[in-house]
Amino acid sequence: MTMNWIETDGGTLAVEVRGAGPLVLCSPAMGDTCDAFDALAARLVDAGYRTAQVDLRGHGDSSTGFDRYGDDATADDLIAVLDRLGDGVPAVVIGASMSAAAAVIAAGRRPDLVRAVVLVAPFLRNGSGGAMMRLLFHAMLLRPWGRTVWHGYSKRLWPGLGADGASERAATNLASITRPGRWRPFVRTAHTDHRVVGPWLRDFGTPALVVAGTADPDWKDPVAEASWVADRVHGRRVRIDGAGHAPMLERPDEVARATIEFLGEVPDASGRA
Repeated sequence: MTMNWIETDGGTLAVEVRGAGPLVLCSPAMGDTCDAFDALAARLVDAGYRTAQVDLRGHGDSSTGFDRYGDDATADDLIAVLDRLGDGVPAVVIGASMSAAAAVIAAGRRPDLVRAVVLVAPFLRNGSGGAMMRLLFHAMLLRPWGRTVWHGYSKRLWPGLGADGASERAATNLASITRPGRWRPFVRTAHTDHRVVGPWLRDFGTPALVVAGTADPDWKDPVAEASWVADRVHGRRVRIDGAGHAPMLERPDEVARATIEFLGEVPDASGRA
């Protein structure tokens, strides 16, 4: 593995790169770090791909020196990484949760850089409950109770890890986002409004795979939400039984099989599948 530091928009993105072959860029969910893709990336490398795992701005090893957060800003970051690492060849983007929204925007903005997207537990629209519920959630993340609220919420996100595994992951992620200078960027990221994705769905033409865990607590009916997304992006839907909001972390073998099969059918830069 090699580390790359990519300057963009007044800050620095941390990107872990491994393997050789066609590029697959992996971007995690809000509050998570790029190691959520470690198991999936290992399987993709074994299948002949080069993987790049990026930390969101203000998260993980990326810097906090940014003025903007959210879907549009994350799309800018994905484009910056692809410009730097893609060698002028369209790559695959795997985005989890809010990064799925960013992947859609990036593909719309720069179809020359993105040949396919894999949308894992995607947030392409705001969740149920409307503006009032979003305001309540944001208020709950304020000090002094915000850290306790997020820890209690996040340990429900990955039932496929089991109770102990999910609690451990939640504690690790909380420690990461509560390092000096990190909590404010996280809270600003939590204010993301996914309505910015809507215009990019109208004529979306990039090959897409939608991966959904059947036990994702962020949606009342995660399979129905995945179907809604698949319809909008004209893509294929895969359900991962028992997985929550990070199927690539909870069920990496199943996600890898579906992803590798999908990518085997997507034309490369020469037009060959």
